[in-house]
Amino acid sequence: MSVSPPVLSSNSSNSPDKYRGAVVEDLQLSPAFALPFTEPVSRVIELAYDRDFSHIPVLDKDRRPLGYVEVSKLKQLWESGQANPSDKVSQYMIKFKRTSSEPYTLITPLTSLNELEQFLQTNIFALVTDFQRKFVIGVATMHDLEQFVNRRGF
Repeated sequence: MSVSPPVLSSNSSNSPDKYRGAVVEDLQLSPAFALPFTEPVSRVIELAYDRDFSHIPVLDKDRRPLGYVEVSKLKQLWESGQANPSDKVSQYMIKFKRTSSEPYTLITPLTSLNELEQFLQTNIFALVTDFQRKFVIGVATMHDLEQFVNRRGF
């Protein structure tokens, strides 16, 4: 799931709404794959490579997003003996910043693709959640936006 910048036509990037009103739901994302914070490192690595993911969201006991694990970094730690197979993934996750100066950005199925693109300019991926942020619905990347543009011919 490595992300490269999208190739968007120059004439559409100057438009105030180059996605023509499309929202995240229109991306038709696959259902989210996320792990509980208690998942052992060995299982995380196994699942990540089975599904070819580079980043996996980590959830708390109520299935709310806590952070994410960078699979390649976790694998390096494991191979160097710095991460034990039975360690919990929460020990190695990157926590989401939630402060008053950096509030949580809510991305839902009804978020415009323009807003999503702005968010992805400074973030590797976006967790798409329900409106109450109680569960993760999907994960969106710049690659998803690029595919959408290519499919729609924008």
